[in-house]
Amino acid sequence: MSELTVSVSPHLRGPRTTQKIMLDVLIALCPAFAASIIIFGWRSILLTGVSAAACVACEYIWERLMKQPITVGDLSAVVTGVLLAFNVPSSMPLWELIVGDIVAIICVKMLFGGIGCNFVNPALVGRVVMFFSFTGDMTNYQFPSMMADKVDALSSATPLAAIRAGELSWDYFGRLLLGTHGGVLGETCALALIAGGVYLCVRRVIKPIIPLAYLGSTLVFGWIFGSSHPVLAVFSGGLMLGAIFMATDYVTTPTTNIGKLIFGIGCGLLTALMRTFASSAGAVTFSILLMNLVVPYINDLTAPKPFGGVEAK
Repeated sequence: MSELTVSVSPHLRGPRTTQKIMLDVLIALCPAFAASIIIFGWRSILLTGVSAAACVACEYIWERLMKQPITVGDLSAVVTGVLLAFNVPSSMPLWELIVGDIVAIICVKMLFGGIGCNFVNPALVGRVVMFFSFTGDMTNYQFPSMMADKVDALSSATPLAAIRAGELSWDYFGRLLLGTHGGVLGETCALALIAGGVYLCVRRVIKPIIPLAYLGSTLVFGWIFGSSHPVLAVFSGGLMLGAIFMATDYVTTPTTNIGKLIFGIGCGLLTALMRTFASSAGAVTFSILLMNLVVPYINDLTAPKPFGGVEAK
């Protein structure tokens, strides 16, 4: 009689590791990184490098102190550092960015058990802490370095603020695509972010359900709530960056396709509400974090019934 090996799931294993997935995410972020260098100058390299290094150092030091296996080789800390850097202006002081890195890695990731155990997106929590702690520096939006000699460009509002004021026209659409406007490092060039999203979908790192549901619902609800330019709003602020790279985080999003659809629509609804009836700053961040909190309930409601299972009475 042959022996059976009994073990916990997963029972099917593939060649794709966490390191390979994170490497694909970093490759997908490269177009936006290159665009940030062209648009904002050399400080984009400095901020991104320091943020990634600080996140890796925090994770390594914590695991050494706690005598845990060293996991920095999976590149997840690097991704968190890059995403956090992409959420700050190019003028952000380095020490303030490092504070956000410490919060993201230590307080949100490692204290809850490391990768796979955090219940909200670490980079977004780091951004929230920096936003409330260093509001002036976080909202000191910089404008393209190639426009530094134009006073009107330096004093103009960001596209999202201009939309709320009803001052933005369709002539601005090209600048939104190319990123030649004010904002933070990684959110300005929509074409670069879209290219990264297409790469992730082709590589099957993510499914397009959440990004499309998020962007589409933001457009629809923005139109319902009376946005002056709902289409332009989709390409403004951190919506593209959030929808493609942060709302699709494996750990903090639903596991089923219908769950992902609900999650994306929920993010879009909250974003449109906040942008219309509250301060537009941080709408994407808070929308994703709030939906992260209800992911366990979405999973419970959308989980498929096991084969042969009987519903509990």
